[in-house]
Amino acid sequence: MSQALYIGVDLGGTAIKTGLCSADGELIRIHEGPTQTELGTEAILNNIAAYVKELVPPGTPEWDRVQGVGIGIAGFLDIPNGIIEFSANLPFRNVPVKQLMEEKLGKPIKINNDANVAALGEAWGGAGKGVADCVCYTLGTGVGGGIIVNDRLIEGFSGMAGELGHMSVVPDLEAIQCGCGQMGCLETVSSATGIIRMAKDAVERGDRTSLSLVENIMAKEVFDAAKAGDEVASRIVSRAAFYLGKSMAAVAVIVNPRRFIIGGGVSKAGEFLFEQIREVFVKLTPERAHAGVDIVAAQLGNNAGVVGAAGLFLRA
Repeated sequence: MSQALYIGVDLGGTAIKTGLCSADGELIRIHEGPTQTELGTEAILNNIAAYVKELVPPGTPEWDRVQGVGIGIAGFLDIPNGIIEFSANLPFRNVPVKQLMEEKLGKPIKINNDANVAALGEAWGGAGKGVADCVCYTLGTGVGGGIIVNDRLIEGFSGMAGELGHMSVVPDLEAIQCGCGQMGCLETVSSATGIIRMAKDAVERGDRTSLSLVENIMAKEVFDAAKAGDEVASRIVSRAAFYLGKSMAAVAVIVNPRRFIIGGGVSKAGEFLFEQIREVFVKLTPERAHAGVDIVAAQLGNNAGVVGAAGLFLRA
């Protein structure tokens, strides 16, 4: 019997990426096209179907080997029923994506949160390959996450498991309100958005920092300044690293993962950031929960979403 194949779809507000994967997580090829959100829900779903069929044409031997299509979507999802309840970047409100896409493609469909599928991608075919228990952080505009236990993605009864960015880790006296409405979330200090906010606050206070000379402060500029010895930037990076390490310490005594994987734009700071996270993690975690635990960079980059979406049929 020919080896089974799986298709993953990374549905974004600007582009739709599709990828064909083998049963062991190898990404065979990808195809990408515009989302065209301005054309509405039906047009987006038609685009997904069209790009999937361009990736693997129906009627071919490859198409016959495809066992299912997984779709990663940013938003609030009813995962068991395959419904997008709300998405900030897509014109979807209570859309039964699973049902509609099964009608369009004639293949089984699964959907999941974009951060979950990115984590699953790293666990299946990236930095977590061969590791049964790992936790993934995605540090970008926000902080996303995913938890893999015994080779399975943990979703929770309402699909909210692994929302690591919304762990309340910042003390009340220092906390600000997160976009989710809660106070003191990890996302407010350890995302690119949080790092930029802290840098701009420092400049507005008149702190002595080279960042005051930067016209448009981005997270990269903050890390570059910290690496160059800027004390204000160093404090900002240390604060972001401290709360990441603190959140990992909390996760470690609940899940006890073998590996933490960090991806997203902020992770490009590399060992300069990772060393600080590790130091905090070890300090705040009981020895049996941190001994032998790795904190490493993600490997798949922008392809993690399509690999993880394809993996929903084997690893979720």
